[in-house]
Amino acid sequence: MDKKDGNRPGKLTKKGVSSVNRRVAVFAFFLLLSFLFWYLNSLGKDQEVSIRYPLRYVNLPEGRQFAGQPPARISLNLKGPGYSILRLKYSGNRAPAVIDLSKVSYRRKPGGNANDYYFLMAGLIEELNTQLKSECKITSVKPDTLYFSFAQTTR
Repeated sequence: MDKKDGNRPGKLTKKGVSSVNRRVAVFAFFLLLSFLFWYLNSLGKDQEVSIRYPLRYVNLPEGRQFAGQPPARISLNLKGPGYSILRLKYSGNRAPAVIDLSKVSYRRKPGGNANDYYFLMAGLIEELNTQLKSECKITSVKPDTLYFSFAQTTR
């Protein structure tokens, strides 16, 4: 039972479809494999990324507390090997960066309330680099200035 075009229905059609499916599967496998090798190769090179990092404040002045909520996260621009950046970015148990207010030179905000203060993050980059414990280096921090207010504690 040949058709007019010379192909027989049934076995040949099923064999042709399975051959195409097999070729597509092999192509997809090797495409995925090549992507994986490319990605691993790119992780070995230096990269620049921005990550959000948590903050924790310690050693507040005696008899003072924060009025309101100080910034809980900052954006760090990092430069370093891709493996280190990937480890920092996706580690679920990263400890927050500690800002010791007894060592920070914060200043009164000009034109603001007597309890409004600020400090520049550029002075803390070296300290934050040591706290990261990574091969990555911080190139910049956003926001570059942190604003906060103090209130008297009641005892």
